[in-house]
Amino acid sequence: MDLALGLVVAFLLLSLLVSGLNEAFVRVLSIRSKFLWAYLRDTLDGVGDKAPSWLPGSLRDVLVALPFGPDPRPKHSNQPAPADAGEMPATKTSDSMMNLLYARVREIDHRKRGKTSIAHIPPERFAVAVMELAATENGNIPEFLNKLQRIDSPLYGHLKGVWESAQGDLDRFRKGVETWFDGEMQRLSMLYRRYVKWAVALLGVVVTLLFSMDGFEYAKTLLRDNAFRASVTAVTEAGPDAYNELKQQCTGGDPVPCVTELLSEPALVKLMGQAMVSVSIPAQGDPSVQGNFPVWWGRITTPSHWPGFLLTYVALLFGAPFWWDVFRRITGIKSRR
Repeated sequence: MDLALGLVVAFLLLSLLVSGLNEAFVRVLSIRSKFLWAYLRDTLDGVGDKAPSWLPGSLRDVLVALPFGPDPRPKHSNQPAPADAGEMPATKTSDSMMNLLYARVREIDHRKRGKTSIAHIPPERFAVAVMELAATENGNIPEFLNKLQRIDSPLYGHLKGVWESAQGDLDRFRKGVETWFDGEMQRLSMLYRRYVKWAVALLGVVVTLLFSMDGFEYAKTLLRDNAFRASVTAVTEAGPDAYNELKQQCTGGDPVPCVTELLSEPALVKLMGQAMVSVSIPAQGDPSVQGNFPVWWGRITTPSHWPGFLLTYVALLFGAPFWWDVFRRITGIKSRR
C-alpha cells in the first residue's frame, strides 16, 4: 500500500505539472481563442487561392504558426452590438463576414486590450447572429444566401442545406443553424483535444527528463525507506538491546543522523533533488536554488535509467485526472471532497 500510494502521488504531482504547463501555454498565447477564430475565418470568409488555411493542419502549426504567426482574431471592442447589423460585402474580402459576426457577438467578449478573448460561442448565439445578418435582406433568406454565394463564402454551402431542410420555415432554419454549429463546435473540440494530447506528450518528455524521474529507482527507494522505517519501529519496540542491529545498518555508526536524514528526506524529495535545478528550503534561513547539471546529465546519459524514464513517461500520458482518481480510491477520499 505504501509503495502504491508513493508511486501514485509522484505520478499525480508530475501529471499536474504537465497539465499546468500546458494550460499556462494555452492561456498566455490565447490558443483556444485563436483556434476558434481561425475556424470562423475559414468558414465565413474562406481561403484564398494562395493563402493557406487559418485553421492549423499539424502540431507544428498549433505550437508555432498559430501562437506566433498572424493573429486570426478580430480586434477587441467593449461596445455593445450595433443596432444595425451592417451591409453584406459586395465582393470577397479576407475578414468581412468575420467582422460582421464579431459585431453581433462581441457583447459576450471579456474586457481585454488588443484582440478578442472569445474562445466559445454558444450555438444559440451564433444562430441569432446569422438571423440578424439575414435581417439586412428583410428576412429574405434566399437573397442572403445569394450574397454569400457571390462573395464565395463557404458558409453558403452549409446554410443552403439547412435552409432546404427547413423548407422555408424561419424557426426551423434557426434551429437548424444551431444544430449545425453545435456539431461543428464538437468536431472542432475533438480536433483541438487531439492536438492537446500531442502537446501533453511532448511536455511529458520534457518533465520526465528535467526531473530525471526514474520510476523503477523511485519504487526501489520507497521499498528501502519502508523497510528501514520498519526496522526503526522494531528497534523502538524491542528496547536498547536491538540498538546495535540498527547501528550496523547505518554506515556512519551513529544511527541518529541516519534515521533523521531518512525521516526528513523521503524518497520523493530525494529524487526531486536530482533534477537539473533543485530548490532547498532549510528550517532556518532563505530558500536556495542549486544547479545539478553534472549529476543530472550523468543520470540522463546512463542507459540503466532509461527503462525507468520510459515508465514515468507512460504514466504521465494517463493524465492527472486518472492519477487523482486512483489516489482517491486508495485513500478513500470521496469524490465530493
